[in-house]
Amino acid sequence: MNAAVIMVRAPGVRTPGDGSRRMRGTVRRACAAGLVIGVLVAGPTACTGDTDGGGTDRATGGAAAQACADGTFTWSHLSRRDRLTGISDPERLGTGGGALRNPVRRVYTPTPSVRAEGPAPSAAEILFSLGKKTGEIDSDAPTLSEAGGDTWAFTDVRQPAPRLDQDRVTPHAAGEFYQYAGVREVSADFRYTCPDGRTTSGHARTWTVDIAGLADCDERPDSALAREAALHACERGDSPSPSGA
Repeated sequence: MNAAVIMVRAPGVRTPGDGSRRMRGTVRRACAAGLVIGVLVAGPTACTGDTDGGGTDRATGGAAAQACADGTFTWSHLSRRDRLTGISDPERLGTGGGALRNPVRRVYTPTPSVRAEGPAPSAAEILFSLGKKTGEIDSDAPTLSEAGGDTWAFTDVRQPAPRLDQDRVTPHAAGEFYQYAGVREVSADFRYTCPDGRTTSGHARTWTVDIAGLADCDERPDSALAREAALHACERGDSPSPSGA
């Protein structure tokens, strides 16, 4: 039986002082039925970006007026979506398999972003609220500034896209193999309401895990991400159109 390994890394939280990371959960996903699954949990270094004088991260375009510090967030149109970020050309291997040589080329670059139409807290604070809403951040603190110094990769608007030249896997079976990579994006619209009734609306997007997978063109994929990867690598006629960049 042909085998595949898929590794999922979840951003974590770094605690100042001991340098340890507390991780929240793992995601188990299969490339196709009957494949061997492995999960690797890790976490990119978390940090928060600089903010301008108005308290809004520069990624939002800035704000002329100061945002209130004690407003409340309301979230809507929450979306979680697996996005294909990289794919390699398939390679036919004989009995016993062997190392794959084709590079994984990028097809999409995930980029955290926060847009606000008016005065708003920093991008990190907005993403902190989104992380609590989605369950990606487990904290009793009402705001990031009150989180006792903890920072999350989820709140880092400058978090770089995952690298594609890692987690190479060597198949030990015959088949037409290809490697692919992806992320799970989280996005939503928000409304920030101050006690005096002033409101600011906007949109936030970031990614929560990155996925590295190995699959065989001779196996039928069983997930949307695997089907999209198969369409790119194997040109399957029964696979859906790519989600786009």
